[in-house]
Amino acid sequence: MADILSTPLVWMTLTLAAYEGGFWLHRKLKEPVLIPPMLLSLTLLIAVLLAADVNYQQYFRGNAFIHFLLGTSTVALAVPLYQSLPRLKAAALPLLLVLVLGSVLGAGVALALAHFSGLSDSSVLAFATRAVTTPMALGIAEKIHAPLALASAIVIVSGLVGAIVAEPLLKFVRHDMAKGFALGLAAHGVGTARALQISPTAGAFAALGMSLNGILTALWLPTVVKWAFAS
Repeated sequence: MADILSTPLVWMTLTLAAYEGGFWLHRKLKEPVLIPPMLLSLTLLIAVLLAADVNYQQYFRGNAFIHFLLGTSTVALAVPLYQSLPRLKAAALPLLLVLVLGSVLGAGVALALAHFSGLSDSSVLAFATRAVTTPMALGIAEKIHAPLALASAIVIVSGLVGAIVAEPLLKFVRHDMAKGFALGLAAHGVGTARALQISPTAGAFAALGMSLNGILTALWLPTVVKWAFAS
């Protein structure tokens, strides 16, 4: 049984089945806004892992191929972005200002809340990766020596919560460009998936916000964390 559970094909199949199962269950529940399909998929997957007594490290090793695809799918989001290039050029300065503000607040507020909540140093470091998408978050977590399992969980949960909260907050925003960019900044991968359901333009700018936020955060966060924890 242990040999079967260590086979990558098992975990890849299980992950894809949980993903499809979450969307199927979401449709059966008449697509409730406060319960996104990704949350249902995650719940199904966690239930199976707990029943099989499999820890995150074993699951992660067995699911390396899907982890690799996370990076390639992030790069592929450049296609809808290229199609919206004229709009990007016209709004470059406002987007840049929002990007810098979102990057600093996204990581800074999470760090501050974790610190003042009395969490351990390793947990505080994991919260620092909250604002970026999973492939980039894991890379940053390795660089700042944060626990990978906790960082990954925080990114997923924050993405789900961000996408849920953003729904009513962005209800009165008219421009899909602004909606998408906000979703990408606040809820990274999950937010981008939601933005793609709104329109191709929203999806393109969500991908832009998610990608640029990840790059910018990766540039300044490790240095700031190293300085803060050394002092």
